Amino acid sequence: MGRLVEKTVGGIQLLGFSLAGEESVLIAPEYNASFDIGRAPREVVSIDNICLSHGHMDHAAGVAYYFSQRTFVGNAPGRVIVHRGLAAAFQKLMGVWADIEGHPSPGMVLGVEPMEDVTIRRGLTVRPFAVNHCPTALGFTLIDLRHKLKAEFHGKTGPELVKLKKQGAVIEDRVEAPLLSYTGDTALGRWLDYSFVRQSLVLLVECTFFDHDHLHRAREGKHLHVMDLPQVFEAASESHIVITHVTRRTDLRQAKRIVEKALSPANLERCTFFMERTPRRGQEKPANLDLPAPSGPRKARPSVL
Repeated sequence: MGRLVEKTVGGIQLLGFSLAGEESVLIAPEYNASFDIGRAPREVVSIDNICLSHGHMDHAAGVAYYFSQRTFVGNAPGRVIVHRGLAAAFQKLMGVWADIEGHPSPGMVLGVEPMEDVTIRRGLTVRPFAVNHCPTALGFTLIDLRHKLKAEFHGKTGPELVKLKKQGAVIEDRVEAPLLSYTGDTALGRWLDYSFVRQSLVLLVECTFFDHDHLHRAREGKHLHVMDLPQVFEAASESHIVITHVTRRTDLRQAKRIVEKALSPANLERCTFFMERTPRRGQEKPANLDLPAPSGPRKARPSVL
């Protein structure tokens, strides 16, 4: 079995790996976009657009390798979309790697502000939005852009519509269809008020903490706790919701049992754990994370997840 998990949720193919503190990379191949890059697994190298939620190592370590590998395999330079406050630091990082390797790796680091749309291709845009984690953290929504003829122009012939457009008339309305939203790391916040997030077909949302005694850690580190999930499901009432960023120390089967108690049966039908692998033929039960718990005490570092 490959290291990356592959799922289709709401008709959208997803490929990636999400383990809090170690690596987060969620690829939407159909849309030529990846949300975070983790350690740059080979499957992400062919993706032209990397939407980087923030600069913590488990989400962003692979940026330099990504640019380098695209050059190595003959791909056009890729693009990393990141908060404007981090763009200069990543450009400096690439300069340091150019000094180390003796040559630069071409690539674009595009700094953006929240709500500054970026075109992925014709009819498809990605919209960054502020989340509640660190000052330069962003979530992203992929939006399908369509144009619909205004009602008052129904029945007009083609030549008539062309004439109206030449006269400066606006004959179409722009219609946005949110496809996929990714929060990256975040606590609850104003991001849940955005209609394009709430109405997304699929919402990838972190949930890092499940133990009741860890609520304070979730709040301090600005992460979601399982107690926050009902509010997320209520806001995004029609979305398929995919839970990401579970920690290595969390048994996935136990996490599912906790979520089953926290959510209504109707909401459970819309809930998917990204790292739950589909069982192989002959397996009697779904595979778990297949990651052993670390031995001995481990100091919590919620602020760097």
